[in-house]
Parts: sequence; structure tokens; C-alpha cells
Amino acid sequence: MTTGKNVLIVGPGFIGLNILDYLVQENYKVTGLVRRAAHAQQIQLSGANAVVSDLDDNITIKRLTIENDIVFHTATADHQPSAEAICAGFAERANQGKSTIYIHTSGTSVLDDKSQGAFENDKIYYDNKREDIDALPDSAPHRKIDLAILKAQKDIGDKAKIAIMIPPLIYGYNPHHRRLTIQIPTLTRFALKHGYSGHVGKGLSVESQIHVVDLARAYVTLLHHMEASSPETFLNNPYFFCENGHDTSWKTVAEMVGKGLHKAGKIPDPTPKTIPEDQYGDLFGPYTAAVVGLNSRSRAVRLRELGWEPRERSFQDSYEMFELPEILKEEGVEFNGYQGTAAS
Repeated sequence: MTTGKNVLIVGPGFIGLNILDYLVQENYKVTGLVRRAAHAQQIQLSGANAVVSDLDDNITIKRLTIENDIVFHTATADHQPSAEAICAGFAERANQGKSTIYIHTSGTSVLDDKSQGAFENDKIYYDNKREDIDALPDSAPHRKIDLAILKAQKDIGDKAKIAIMIPPLIYGYNPHHRRLTIQIPTLTRFALKHGYSGHVGKGLSVESQIHVVDLARAYVTLLHHMEASSPETFLNNPYFFCENGHDTSWKTVAEMVGKGLHKAGKIPDPTPKTIPEDQYGDLFGPYTAAVVGLNSRSRAVRLRELGWEPRERSFQDSYEMFELPEILKEEGVEFNGYQGTAAS
């Protein structure tokens, strides 16, 4: 495929690097906005351009948006200024008579029912039922930024095609990039530090899941759909879920972690137990229950209608074959909880 279209990826990290690979293969002209010079070199070796900056550099983000036909935000679901800078950029493009495609990354913590591991909820959200997503409280995780983007979408109208991708628990490993995801590796590092595998509350809450490579293919599938569709399609419904059809309890995740670390001789007992709240600082701090103790069940009806299907290995196989061995290589590295922002 030859496109020649200019693409900006804000934060081409765990998710975005995999998207970048697909786009470069399809001859898009890709620019990645990154924080570190070493990461910029990795982007350039992948066949894309790199700009070293950060999410608070509104001027650069707006300028890059104006210069590009397509924008992906895959850095975090919870940085409003960068999302607003993108919106300001495509508003300026609209003033210039140019249309923009924007895919923003949210996360299914927006579906959090505050169960804190106490029970399994049978409520499932479908992305072809916008009314259920619109009914979520404004105070839900990620919702403030999602609503700001929807306002911009309404203001711009048919000069921008905007979609919000809402991934669930993301797992997987790409040996080419050597990057790990957030939730399961953090739970593993916690177990290594404290000598046991744990879960929030009873661990009964469940979340849908997706392999990062399946997710990257979904973004590209969505992009091609947006290129071929009218803006009204996304004004009517901007939401897209992405999952592999399996919902996993956090207790099951903890059992997998416990089994793997016990087999490796790193913890004395594989049986998981409840993590006391005074140890949440070694997970996600006050957001721990909303990140690894929630019910969040979603179904990607719309992507499947476009022909996308998940095809990567299961989260158990991926963990045993790739993620756990990589984490075990970190031995000796001090761990004091996840220091970034967990999008899902």
C-alpha cells in the first residue's frame, strides 16, 4: 500500500511502537513525539521521524498536529493538556480547509464499578451501544478527557474524524521492542518484592483483555475505516472497544503470577492472597483498586464488523514464554510501585 499521508504518534511506547511498525510498512510518513533521545533513535531505526519533547509542550504538539493528516495519542489516557493541544491543532487545520483523523486512546477503567475485587459483575458493555457508554458518570476514570475530545468533535464537525479507542487489560511482548505492559508486570514485581502473589480484595472482579499486537492491528484497521468513511459515522459513535473474547478475574491473574514465580524459585508458595491496602503504594497507590481490582467487561462489536479478529497467543502463554522471563532479568532493580499513569 502506498499512501504518502503524514502521521503523528504522540507517545509511541508500548502500544504506539507496534502501530508505528504497521504504518511504516504501509508507507505512511510517521513522526513520533518522544521524551528521550534514546527512544528517538529507536523510532528512527524503525523508519520513522522523531521529535524529542514531552506531553506538556502544547506548542510543539499543536504544531505537529497542524502538519499531519492523522494523529494517534497512545501516551496516556489521562493527560488532558496534550489531548487539548491536538484538538487545537486540528481546529486550526479546519480553519485552513484541511480535514484530520484523530484516534485517542482511553481505557476500560472508565467502566470501573468500584467492586474492589469483591464480586464478578455480569454487566458487559458493547461499543455499538453508545448510549451505555454515554451514561457513564463524568467522574469515571479517563472520562474527563474523553468528554473534552467529544466537545471538540462537536465544535469541529465534519472537518475531523475522531475515534476513541478503549482498550482493556493489555498484555503481550514484542521481542523487537523489548517493552512490557503495565498491570501484570507490576503485580509480578510486587510479588517478587513482598514474597507472595496478590490480588485486590477477593480477586473476583474480571476484566476483558487484549494482546498488544492484536491491539495495534485494531488501530490500523480502524484508521483504514476512518479514511474510507464519512465524518458522520464517528459523530454518531466515536467509541471502539478491542478485546479477544476472554474475561479474566484478577484472582486468575494472581494465580498465574504465583505459579510462575514459585516454579522459578522466587516465592515460597504459589497460592495468592489479598493485598493489604497499606501495601498499595507498591502497586498503583490510591488508584490500585481502579487499575487491578475492577470489573470491566467490553465487547468489540464494531471492529469485528470491519473484519478484525484477535489472533495472538493467550495471556497465560505470553506471560510464561515472554513477560516473566523478561521481568526476572530485572533482578536487583529497586521497585517501589508503578511510577507512570496506567491507562487501562
